[in-house]
Amino acid sequence: MNQPATKVLVIGYVWPEPRSSAAGGHMMQILESFLTQGWDITFSSPATIGEHKADLPALGIAERAIELNNSSFDDFVRELAPDIVLFDRFMMEEQFGWRVEQCCPDALRVLETSDLQSLRDARHQRFKEQVKANPDSDDFSALFAPALEDEFQRMADTDLAKREIAAIYRCDISLMISDVEIRLLTEQFKVPAALLHWCPLMLQPPTDAFAPFEDRAHFLSIGNFRHAPNWDAVLWMKHSLWPLIRQQLPGAQLHIYGAYTPPKATALHNPAQGFHVMNWAEDALQVMTAARICLAPLRFGAGIKGKLVDAMLCGTPTVTTPIGAEAMGDDQPWPGVVAQDAPALAAAAVALYQNRERWTQAQEQGRQLLARRYDQDVHGPALVECLERCRSNLAAHRRDNFTGSMLRHHAHKSTQYMSQWIEAKNRTL
Repeated sequence: MNQPATKVLVIGYVWPEPRSSAAGGHMMQILESFLTQGWDITFSSPATIGEHKADLPALGIAERAIELNNSSFDDFVRELAPDIVLFDRFMMEEQFGWRVEQCCPDALRVLETSDLQSLRDARHQRFKEQVKANPDSDDFSALFAPALEDEFQRMADTDLAKREIAAIYRCDISLMISDVEIRLLTEQFKVPAALLHWCPLMLQPPTDAFAPFEDRAHFLSIGNFRHAPNWDAVLWMKHSLWPLIRQQLPGAQLHIYGAYTPPKATALHNPAQGFHVMNWAEDALQVMTAARICLAPLRFGAGIKGKLVDAMLCGTPTVTTPIGAEAMGDDQPWPGVVAQDAPALAAAAVALYQNRERWTQAQEQGRQLLARRYDQDVHGPALVECLERCRSNLAAHRRDNFTGSMLRHHAHKSTQYMSQWIEAKNRTL
């Protein structure tokens, strides 16, 4: 007799938009790994549907809109009876975790962190402090290589870190896109390694020939404008980095693409300066393939950067900062250049743009890095194996995570009572 298909419920912070953000792309890769197993998937979210949402039903994935602070979710999840529940971002675990535990106590609870938001926020705050203290400086090297202990000390007292790491403890497994963040959690916050699984972006390494140096022109930057690190990078390019590049390459152009382009970004468009704000790219890989260099001068952030993986997929060398390259590579040479300040980034970009031999070498280094670190045929099965192993030993796994059990008991009770109060209040309005 055939075993029934494993049922998976995903509770999304947003509906996935793989062409808008790395987080959306990563979610789709996770879903594809589940589909490969023949698992029965339902994707739910309390968010409004964005204009670039993936067509999940076309993949055989059911969709369900859900509401915050509404017991209708209880009836829905109880009837669905999922074997695995995946929370997309810790806020969804806070909102729905207690309901899942109450209605489906035997379901494996998985957290997709995307990146450590508390780390990203702490770095953003540190960046703003440096800008305030040294408004005329373009040297941000002090931000780019902090020890993990320093990161811990900055994060440890924040409410965001406490909420996020509590959610990691309350879940059975948390998917971590960055192995640097795994080290931070295990070495500094003392999170048990058994609660974490390294799950980077998962791709099929390219096998076809890349477009060559002679067929490429101009610089490209790409990223969702709603993401604070991306917007800051655009401002840094506009005011510091790009003028230095244009001094040495007067005919060069920078094409900036991004989802949800705000008026403040289009106001920066200046063809006379070669600074082109291009709005949404219908095909991000196509525009990446046409560019000679991808610029990603990120001054803060966390996780890993989808734009840099896309650049490797297209054979486009990158010029980025240590924040951009963090957790992206290994001990082999970076497929481009990593530099720390505007003059060094500009000099590296100009040199790489003009050096065909070094450019071609960087292109090939990107292909090799993808194969070593981001192979879907490696990470997809490893993810499935991790979840199935945890499901088969769930009672013992939870006994070993007493801290998580304690946090669920206390936090979920308070969340439950608050949610029920809000629901009762809404009924009287």
